[in-house]
Amino acid sequence: MCGLVGLFHPLDPATPDRRTLHGMAELLRHRGPDGEGVHAEAHLGLGHRRLAIVDLAGGAQPMATEDGRVVISFNGEIYNHTELRQALEALGHVFRTRSDTESILLGWKAWGLAVLDRLDGMFAFALWDRDRGELLLARDRLGEKPLHYARTPGGGWAFASELQPLLSLPGVSRGMNAAAVEDFLALGYVPDPHSIHLGIQRLPPAHALLLQRGRPEPAALYRYWQPPTRAAAAPADAPAELARRLDAAVRARLMADVPLGAFLSGGLDSGAVTALAARAHAGIDSFTIGFPGPEDESTIAAEVAARTGTRHHTQAAETDYLAAARGQAALFGEPFGDHSAVPTLAVCTLARRHVTVALSGDGGDEVFAGYRRYRFHKLSEGVRRMLPPGVRRQVIGRLAAAYPVLASAPRWLRARNTLTELSLDSALGYYRTVCKLHDSRRRALFSPAMRAQLDGHDPAARFPALMAECDPEDALLQAQYADLHTYLPGDILTKLDRTSMAVSLEVRPPLLAHGLVEWGMSLPAHLKLQGGRGKQVLRRAMAPLLPDSVLHGAKRGFAQGIAGQFRERAETVRARLTGEAMLDSGLFEATALQRLVDEHASGRADHSQPIWQMLVMEGFLRGGTQPAEAELTHAV
Repeated sequence: MCGLVGLFHPLDPATPDRRTLHGMAELLRHRGPDGEGVHAEAHLGLGHRRLAIVDLAGGAQPMATEDGRVVISFNGEIYNHTELRQALEALGHVFRTRSDTESILLGWKAWGLAVLDRLDGMFAFALWDRDRGELLLARDRLGEKPLHYARTPGGGWAFASELQPLLSLPGVSRGMNAAAVEDFLALGYVPDPHSIHLGIQRLPPAHALLLQRGRPEPAALYRYWQPPTRAAAAPADAPAELARRLDAAVRARLMADVPLGAFLSGGLDSGAVTALAARAHAGIDSFTIGFPGPEDESTIAAEVAARTGTRHHTQAAETDYLAAARGQAALFGEPFGDHSAVPTLAVCTLARRHVTVALSGDGGDEVFAGYRRYRFHKLSEGVRRMLPPGVRRQVIGRLAAAYPVLASAPRWLRARNTLTELSLDSALGYYRTVCKLHDSRRRALFSPAMRAQLDGHDPAARFPALMAECDPEDALLQAQYADLHTYLPGDILTKLDRTSMAVSLEVRPPLLAHGLVEWGMSLPAHLKLQGGRGKQVLRRAMAPLLPDSVLHGAKRGFAQGIAGQFRERAETVRARLTGEAMLDSGLFEATALQRLVDEHASGRADHSQPIWQMLVMEGFLRGGTQPAEAELTHAV
């Protein structure tokens, strides 16, 4: 795993300054502590920080072909590089290293843009072809590895694995993207293709950006892959087929010349990956973070570790979430609202003391329908189809408006939420289940100037557009498809990449092997969600390997509760949310922030999620990245 940076000017033939490239790369040292490289020539400069995993001696980057024509800076792993090597050698290409990086270089020479279709792995890379005068920026299918880019003064381009190297460049706008601020409060993350900064974009998953010498604007931005939009016929023996496919994905991700292990939370997904990894690789390490409260799964994780024979490591964690909130900006480069990033960083830190690579169970919920919201959405959609749209909007909508809020009650007593979701069309109803802070309450926190800037922006709009790409009769697949384009890359994989790279640990999620994703997403709904429980086919596939406590246990979140901490330390929370950084930003209303804290502190409501997001925003603004109020605008 690595970090990459680069500069490209399509019109200016000057060679980029190597010291600038070195300075950009140095900001990514945590992503690659094992080495640094810089390549500079007319129009182009590439920088790289390396975390050595495969071919420790021969895989230095940036890497060039023997003739020097093609150069690459690459972050990720290509799991099928041995097969690609064999195919390329049959075409007459000669390899000089054992590195998977070289398979991309020579694959480009052999197949051009079609090389992207052949890569099985997680990746983000910048590849320069001097003869063609083309620079290709590409990102893997699911968004496991990040890639950001920005325009520089005079028509140039800059790109990097994280935001900080781009923000170090003069002329890259640090102005706040007001729409991204609202998206963050609505969803808990800034969704692709935007970042929190006006001047910086993210390349979306499964996309490639082609830049050309002599051409100031991109030659192409295109999507080279998408997940299934329609279910296929049920396989003859789906559990057996899944067991075979997942075993192959796990084995492929055990490729390494360094020590490796697995995260073991006590849930089904991490248990499945750990069990298969232990079966394929003797003496593997497993890692668990335990914490106080009913969500703790360390006992179950220990049971799985004993059954599978891993060398198990457990660490108890007591987390100060007020302190952690101020560290999120440094970790993510922008506001990030998933507080499970805190224990995720803890398990990454624990794992890095023993290994350089760890496997994780991320992706199982999205691919095999593990989230509770999928069950709720499927049930809601069944009700919607029995009621005329007019009845839903007028009768049920009025009932929802009249019903008491009961925000602190269990979900099954919060009929106002349920009725509101039923009154909406399918996609907007689903958006409400993933929304962290609903529209009227979110807008009430903003200052008048901020609300004016946001006129016309709607964080929900992406959901109808995405779900319309799917089979209109398959409500479950529509919800999964939406999550695969929003929540998975924006939240889950961003969290996984930044927390692991912060401690120089490479994490590989086998459940996101793209062939497995295609197969799992296209399963009929009853193989994923049945009897009110998700991941049915995965449970049956793993029955021979995992205990009943994992196969049939209740789903738990990976974080301890934060509501109590924010009540016990309400004065500190209030001081931060109504302090100088928040109010001077021009984004928020002081009275609305005060009310948010007071309602939570009194116990009248549970505002722990929006308070966490606001504390994270305060940490971000306090870090000196806030723009002048006049710079607020809304990106399209």
